[in-house]
Amino acid sequence: MAAISTPEAPQLLELCAELARLSDQLKASPDDWPREQLKLCGEAGVYEWFVPQEFGGQGWSDGDIYRAYLRLAAACLTTTFVITQRMGASHRIASGGSAAARSQFLPALISGDRFATVGVSHLTTSGRHLKRPLLRAEPAEDGFILDGLSPWVTGGEHADLLVLGATLEDGREILAVAPTDLPGLSTPRSADLVGLGASCTGPVRCDSIRLPAEWILAGPKENVMQRGTGASTGGLQTSVLAVGLASACLDYIRDEAARRPDLASPLEAMQSERDQLKDELISAADGIGQCNLQDFRVRANSLALRSSQASLAAAKGAGYVVGHPAGRWCQEALFFLVWSCPQTVMNANMCEFAGIES
Repeated sequence: MAAISTPEAPQLLELCAELARLSDQLKASPDDWPREQLKLCGEAGVYEWFVPQEFGGQGWSDGDIYRAYLRLAAACLTTTFVITQRMGASHRIASGGSAAARSQFLPALISGDRFATVGVSHLTTSGRHLKRPLLRAEPAEDGFILDGLSPWVTGGEHADLLVLGATLEDGREILAVAPTDLPGLSTPRSADLVGLGASCTGPVRCDSIRLPAEWILAGPKENVMQRGTGASTGGLQTSVLAVGLASACLDYIRDEAARRPDLASPLEAMQSERDQLKDELISAADGIGQCNLQDFRVRANSLALRSSQASLAAAKGAGYVVGHPAGRWCQEALFFLVWSCPQTVMNANMCEFAGIES
């Protein structure tokens, strides 16, 4: 397959068709890592999209990336979620302050020969309430020593490289590249998740691992994740995957509605809602319109949850049998309630569940 150079390329449709076929074989288990799917994406040039041309990538705009994400997420949410974490790592390496990391690691990441992921949730949502940071950094003569745990790392046990965030005693933070073969770095088996278990999202442990100064991408400074782009949380990237999942559910209901007119009215209403979200999303990514990130995330979460349950209702008993996509979509939709979900978004979704004003 030729490298995909635009979100309108027919090769993207071919890739999505193959990902959709393979997604039916994925189970919610860490033993089912989407190795073949990620290989296909590498062969199609997907990993080139996120890296500037000056470093060997295609340097797609945010709008084009989100257009492609909508299609990829509708085809296979697990694979697309893994790609977002890989993208976050590649983007941080490309835009970070380490020329050594760029020259040493980026070429193999762009080609798909190596896999990188991020361990930063403890700097943003997971564990922020704890007095003692989960992953701690101590200055050393030649760099830093890292101790502790990054609790939610996608594909850590399959990664060649990690982009980790850690906190110094004075509260400042760093981002750094850590090859997974460093002494003291380990990846315990990930937990069995309700949905997207094949993403192998689980802990990475650091027992006094030593990172040379040349692998520091940013910091030390306060709130290192609030500066720059890539590997960020709570933004449009999370919502676009929720809208993509909703599209898969609505496509299924559309096919059912061709034989069952009673589905037409609710389908039309949810399709209109989905199309409105897509228009706002792409306009914001293209810099044409403005988008309230919190409001958009609340609405995207809600649509993913409701459309997945609607697909199950449309499928009837067949959808409740393990292996039917409607049941899988319902499990995957729950993920958006916990993946980088700010408390304000959670509160709004909870109020919706309770039928009260937020």
